[in-house]
Amino acid sequence: MRMYGNWRSAAAFRVRIALKLKGIPYEETFIDLDAGDQHRPEFRAINPQGAVPALFDGEGPPLTQSLAILDYLEETHPSVPLLPADPRERARVRSLAQVVACDTHPLYVPRVRNHLMGAYDLPRDRMMDFVRHAFATGLTALEARLSTEPGTGRYAQGDRLSHADLCLASLWVGTAIFDVPTDAYPTVRRIAEECLSQPAFMEAHPKRQPGAPA
Repeated sequence: MRMYGNWRSAAAFRVRIALKLKGIPYEETFIDLDAGDQHRPEFRAINPQGAVPALFDGEGPPLTQSLAILDYLEETHPSVPLLPADPRERARVRSLAQVVACDTHPLYVPRVRNHLMGAYDLPRDRMMDFVRHAFATGLTALEARLSTEPGTGRYAQGDRLSHADLCLASLWVGTAIFDVPTDAYPTVRRIAEECLSQPAFMEAHPKRQPGAPA
């Protein structure tokens, strides 16, 4: 498989984790989002949205959107399952994953941050207030659910890794990048730290990818 990603991309991070957990060989080409490589015509031809990740597997157009890619990997490489077999548990995992990937992460991606500062003349410190608010909204929802719902175990759903954990870990790593306070989320912290201690998560970590700052 071939993937276009970026060291800092939370979406590429969660796909990278899944590839490593499932033992799928891949090559990754890094797109410099800060330099605007995602806007170049040659990359727009790959993904008209100008976003990463984009995954090629054999013939056909690339797969985009991290949750869709995770589902594809689950269906094509089921031997290391990252979704529960039980329908209700599977729905809960997808719900928790979507809190991150659909309702939280999209609010702080570079195109949103740059638009806020450019279109509304928003100072950087005010933009960062918005980013931290977005993080807090998602983390508060996750903490409330994971600390009270009976499905929570060692990980977000029971004692096996799932898509929810990949998304949770990608959000948690972002709290350090954006200096987000985290004391109010002890359950999220426990699960995130357990995930990030696993080899696949460590190998896929943004700071271990080409282009990451020392």
